[in-house]
Amino acid sequence: MRESVQDLAIAGAQPTFQSPLHVGRPNIGDRDRLMERFNDMLDRRWLSNAGVYVTELEQRLADMLDVEHCIAMCNGTVALEIAIRALGLKGEVIVPSLTFIATAHALQWQQIKPVFCDIDPETCTIDPSRIEGLITPDTTGIIGVHLWGRPCDTDALQKIAESNQLSLLYDAAHALGVSSDGKMIGGFGEAEVFSFHATKFINSFEGGAVTTNNSELADRIRLMKNFGFSGYDSVVYIGTNGKMPEVSAAMGLTSLESMDDFIAVNKRNYQAYREGIQNIPGIRLLPYFDREKTNYQYIVLILDEQVAGVKRDALIEVLQKENVMARRYFYPGCHRMEPYQSQQPQAGLVLPETEKLVLQTIVLPTGTAIGPEAISEIVDILRCAVEHSSDLDSKVGVQ
Repeated sequence: MRESVQDLAIAGAQPTFQSPLHVGRPNIGDRDRLMERFNDMLDRRWLSNAGVYVTELEQRLADMLDVEHCIAMCNGTVALEIAIRALGLKGEVIVPSLTFIATAHALQWQQIKPVFCDIDPETCTIDPSRIEGLITPDTTGIIGVHLWGRPCDTDALQKIAESNQLSLLYDAAHALGVSSDGKMIGGFGEAEVFSFHATKFINSFEGGAVTTNNSELADRIRLMKNFGFSGYDSVVYIGTNGKMPEVSAAMGLTSLESMDDFIAVNKRNYQAYREGIQNIPGIRLLPYFDREKTNYQYIVLILDEQVAGVKRDALIEVLQKENVMARRYFYPGCHRMEPYQSQQPQAGLVLPETEKLVLQTIVLPTGTAIGPEAISEIVDILRCAVEHSSDLDSKVGVQ
């Protein structure tokens, strides 16, 4: 137990962890099984174009998520772009600003204006009560973002979309293995988009997928992700190259086989953080609720600087100098990044909850690369920093 802030690395001591602990450090799964798949893939000499592993991954995901169609993609961003185009979205689309920049870029890339909506401070997802006030004659859709493994209010969004004749798409990059009202994320709206980037708890190195119960939409997406080919030498639609290669699908399948283990580790880590943080003034852990399935993928702290007596960025600097690579998710909000800050300079005026939350969040490492002993050390650093917050101003670079 540290006795004072002088014990922290910012005062010149050695960092607590000799190797950095990163948010989103990849889970690997069964290496032997992965290598078996790699060798089989090389023996087949079928490396792309809807091979056996891509086909199997799509079917396993569709079964797990209880959806009719799953289309694997090279990454989540391309999957989102293709889904947007396949739905025929144009003009304006309502989307939260509290999300990874790819959500907004996937619209802007196609000359569609993202109209930023505020969040519900309890769920941290798009606030349904604020959507209808943003609808204009140019609005064609809504993109909900299931954030940090916590689902949107899917019922409310569906009612708004139907009553206003808008398309409803979900960015489910954080929500594999999550349920809403007992139904697995994947079958809501007209389509949902997943990411299997290396930082996700289930990864395929790089990868993504679109899930839907709309067969016509699924057929269109399959064409679009493969240059519009409907068969050999037959192009019937405009498309691009969004295909997932076999090597990524092999990794994705191997990850899926360890999914229950990964979630169990995430839950163990979440409970360890929750127990350790509960008595630190000014810091609370964003909760997960056992009434729904969840992946416990993110450890999100909400800091009350007035109560804790330490600035959020100062606390992050303390953690990082101890080799705990904590992050600010999603700072400063899409509306404060380019080109949106220049195009919509007044957007923040209607995003008070977003503006507040992006200054309060700290995301900590979890996953199979970290265990209870390391978590105890991280909590110890947090407690020490808060207890000796008055000494930090002269020892960190944050003003």
